Amino acid sequence: MPAVDELQSPSSEMVLLTPSSGNPPSSIAQPATASPPEKAQGREGSAESDSSRVVIKKQLGLLEGVAIILGIIFGSGIFVSPKGVLLEVQSVGASLVIWVLCGLLSMIGALCYAELGTAIPKSGGDYAYIFEAYGSLPAFLYLWDAMMIFVPTTNAIMGLTFASYVLEPFFGGACHIPKIALQLLAAITICFLTYLNSYYMKVTTKMQNVIMFTKIAALVMIILVGLVWMLMGNVENFSRPFDDTETDPGKMSVAFYSGIFSYAGWNYLNFMTEELRDPYRNLPRAIYISLPLVTGIYVLANVAYLAVLSPSEMIASNAIAVTFGDKILGAFSLVIPIMVAISAFGGLSVHIMTSSRICFVGARNGHMPAILSHISVKSYTPLPSLVFLCFLSIVMLVVSDVYVLITYASIVESFFIMLSVSAVLYFRYTRPCMDRPIKVALWIPALFVIVCAFLVVVPIYVAPYEVGMGVLITIIGIPFYYVGVVWKNKPKWVQHTIDSLTFTCQKLFMSAKEEKQD
Repeated sequence: MPAVDELQSPSSEMVLLTPSSGNPPSSIAQPATASPPEKAQGREGSAESDSSRVVIKKQLGLLEGVAIILGIIFGSGIFVSPKGVLLEVQSVGASLVIWVLCGLLSMIGALCYAELGTAIPKSGGDYAYIFEAYGSLPAFLYLWDAMMIFVPTTNAIMGLTFASYVLEPFFGGACHIPKIALQLLAAITICFLTYLNSYYMKVTTKMQNVIMFTKIAALVMIILVGLVWMLMGNVENFSRPFDDTETDPGKMSVAFYSGIFSYAGWNYLNFMTEELRDPYRNLPRAIYISLPLVTGIYVLANVAYLAVLSPSEMIASNAIAVTFGDKILGAFSLVIPIMVAISAFGGLSVHIMTSSRICFVGARNGHMPAILSHISVKSYTPLPSLVFLCFLSIVMLVVSDVYVLITYASIVESFFIMLSVSAVLYFRYTRPCMDRPIKVALWIPALFVIVCAFLVVVPIYVAPYEVGMGVLITIIGIPFYYVGVVWKNKPKWVQHTIDSLTFTCQKLFMSAKEEKQD
């Protein structure tokens, strides 16, 4: 691991304003002298000027962008979700078709996000685009669902996936991994990676670059072993690939959700647009490089799984890559869980880093408590947001059924992704002269919105409880919006309490409000 760079505090002296009677600290820890304002541009600013400002730095280039996309996708569900896809469609051929279609859908969506990310070069991804297109309430509800459902849920799933692959070799045969062991290891991992992302950003990005190649190596190893197995004449699992295919539209859509979860992350680089050097070039290039590579590797990895394991063996396995290695690699099977654990570990690290920016940008817009818009004056990271999401992720670990978590996350997120991409169509109509460095054909966002609408509507009768829970949690956010955002004239004692808590947390985290760049 690279040496940890010494973290310097801002050159300007920080002034802490203490609460006083009748004058609560409305502005806390502002720099004594402000640097001249700079326009937020797509190119990298002056290093000398950046070093004197309390802002999140532009530290990500093309390689780091590719590492973020590949890291989050390869660390998500390829080692869990093949079971979920096959369980719903019941045939080898249909499961492979779904994997191809999910990859194509992700590529179409990624093209739309390339246009949005270059036309609206702000961090926050979907939140920023929904806010820009449809206003404050829809953006808040996305933020509410992100914080309550799919960000901490995905962190929990990734933590449990990592724990499963680490512990699986120690519980072979009929032994089952104790639930508490999985939860404890997942919680420890989430806390450690939150700490790493909070204080050592440079180390984290370098680690993710290295782990990216480890992820690719792990999947390429699985692919090569599966292809060699097929060349040896073991192709019986593909003899009648579409027999017993489940044709129920609801179950097919749920299978799509499991597949899409494995591709989840293709839009996560948009959460960190403001931290990209030259985002007008590096954002679309990172997307164009990553998505075709991911689709090819995923389809071939599933072919390899299905060549070695029968459908019943895949459905029965809780750690498919480990079962794959045990059956075919013999004494070398230990390599698989090690490489997969590293892959899941890196994916979790990327997700913790990127998802914290949604919380940070939301707080910057007044949609979350003010302390969550602060950054560390030592490491220039959104430390309060990272700690807040760490806590929520650990809470989500108490839900043990990973496939229910996937369904919760996917149904809610699919709706808001559909809303984000519909902003491409909305802006074409309402802002025809908007500067668009990348402009996709209109049929691309239209097709994506139609497919997403199908995936949102059809599961209502297949998984009504899961859909209902997602809708209920979204609706619960509305009163919080009116109380927390719309209601400005709060009683003095309420505002004083909020300011005092902000001040206390600021001292605890050694954080300050970001200096605005006009």
